[in-house]
Amino acid sequence: MSPALDETFGYADVPTDERERRIRQLFEDIAGCYDLMNDAMSFGIHRLWKRALARTAAPAAGQRIVDLAGGTGDVARLLAAPDRKVIVCDPSAGMMAVGRARCPDMVSFIAGTAEDMPFADASVDTVTMAFGLRNVTHLRPALAEIARVLKPGGRLLCLEFSRPMLPVRPFYDAYSFLVIPRLGAWIARQPAAYDYLVESIRRFPDRQTLAASMRLAGFSSVTWRDFSFGIACLHVAVKPARQEAP
Repeated sequence: MSPALDETFGYADVPTDERERRIRQLFEDIAGCYDLMNDAMSFGIHRLWKRALARTAAPAAGQRIVDLAGGTGDVARLLAAPDRKVIVCDPSAGMMAVGRARCPDMVSFIAGTAEDMPFADASVDTVTMAFGLRNVTHLRPALAEIARVLKPGGRLLCLEFSRPMLPVRPFYDAYSFLVIPRLGAWIARQPAAYDYLVESIRRFPDRQTLAASMRLAGFSSVTWRDFSFGIACLHVAVKPARQEAP
């Protein structure tokens, strides 16, 4: 089945409530060492990708920005300033507890999922999401919910792992399946959690398929930018200022 249609990312055999429970528990278990693991797994390069996301977001005075699945707030800190409202929205209390201890007062934290955010219709200027979309329970409702909360002309910026370019793919696959779970066992004491994270990357749609899913959800002007030979990809999508007639 095409990933554009398989909104469960291949996890259709796992009941929705059970998958959501497993993912939430996973992030509760690794919250304290999540950022350290990201540094170890990517050799710190994920921070460069996130800075590029923040530059592309170009936050401005008076804006309301939601960093969805923002967890420990590392992206929110890059977006924050006294003249705008930056909110981390995440389902994991443990991840947000770590974030609250690290973030300045100008970042707020609120519980919510990608499929059910506690924001009014057309109330958000920008939604950012870094390495969280592949952990949603269903893709289409999540994209629809993001479109709901965005103002007309608002943007979604989604940074995710993608399919690396062919020359580096064998090395990347070997590193992912052989090294990352061992790092998870050594640093986080959670090898099974990182087995899941590697598998979630493998099952996630490629850049073209994800862009098509965003268009199906009503977004326009969908573009993407590859990082590090396609290991990560930043998608930018715009909520149309005016909905076209069917």
